Amino acid sequence: MTAGESSYPTGRDTEHFVTLFDHKFLPYGMALYSSLEEHLPEFVLWVLCMDEDVEASLRRLDLPKLRLIPLREVETQALLEVKPGRTRAEYCWTLTPFAPSFVFGMDPKVKRVTYLDADLFFFSDPAPIFDAFDTSGAQVLITEHGFAPEYDTGAKYGYYCVQFMTFRKTPGGLKVLDWWQARCLEWCFDRAEGGKFGDQKYLDDWTTRFGTDIHVLARKELALAPWNARMFLQDRGAVPPVFFHFHRFRIVAPQTMMVYRGYRVGQAAERLYELYSERMIWALSVLATKGIPVPVLPLSRGMLERMKQVVLFLLRSIRFRPFRLDLHPRGTWLRNG
Repeated sequence: MTAGESSYPTGRDTEHFVTLFDHKFLPYGMALYSSLEEHLPEFVLWVLCMDEDVEASLRRLDLPKLRLIPLREVETQALLEVKPGRTRAEYCWTLTPFAPSFVFGMDPKVKRVTYLDADLFFFSDPAPIFDAFDTSGAQVLITEHGFAPEYDTGAKYGYYCVQFMTFRKTPGGLKVLDWWQARCLEWCFDRAEGGKFGDQKYLDDWTTRFGTDIHVLARKELALAPWNARMFLQDRGAVPPVFFHFHRFRIVAPQTMMVYRGYRVGQAAERLYELYSERMIWALSVLATKGIPVPVLPLSRGMLERMKQVVLFLLRSIRFRPFRLDLHPRGTWLRNG
């Protein structure tokens, strides 16, 4: 299949997705958008813009299937009251359960919304995930982390992953959103405390709390990440997942990417990382042609010290990649660019 070509069946309703990020995650958002455009002819990606810089850049890009949600237009008094006591990351997590509601409020015709983390990337049609959800009759779809045994931190950070979550605009779906929003307003911090962690560990009891309104994706191999890639891909050869969560992928310097850290992903997953790295270089090149600086997320001093302390292990579980920007980027992933 060539770039821009789609295998998605025709005649389906437009899928609505929502994500959130600031200017430092702009290339991740572009890569995500391009992967959706490659596989879904009918979709809308809503972006909750966490700062004015990313909003301005996305307006310059003028992507046809993108809708912007400026943060200043949707922040409620309750959100503004908790904002000063939370870090940028914690406030993003606090906003996550509100993002689908913002979409429902801005477009009353939308019947369901899927929240996506900005560092997801689609390798194929997500129809199998949505078909299983539709068959279930549930109102909310969630996905397990599906940890490999050596990386299992579910007891601390949550057994379900806030990465791909679908909510219907029904009494059942809205009840779950309302409950999650209230909990995240009460407490949403980057630490494990009292059986909580960020916005994520709240999901642990949803299958009992909300019963049949919750559908858990059974086919874990469709939704992979570095913590399970080697386990699921080693027996599947070249068959990619529907999407991959590129957790900890970072542009750590103007010409250096940290592709992964803390995991041994296996040979089959290395190809997925190569494809994602190439798409990220393309996204950065598009930004460069429009005069938008390369956003960098440098490693903190504390992280560098921890890496030095375990260097023998990390030599096997970390990979950096130098890159150069192409000032004449080619590709049909952004159909207006």
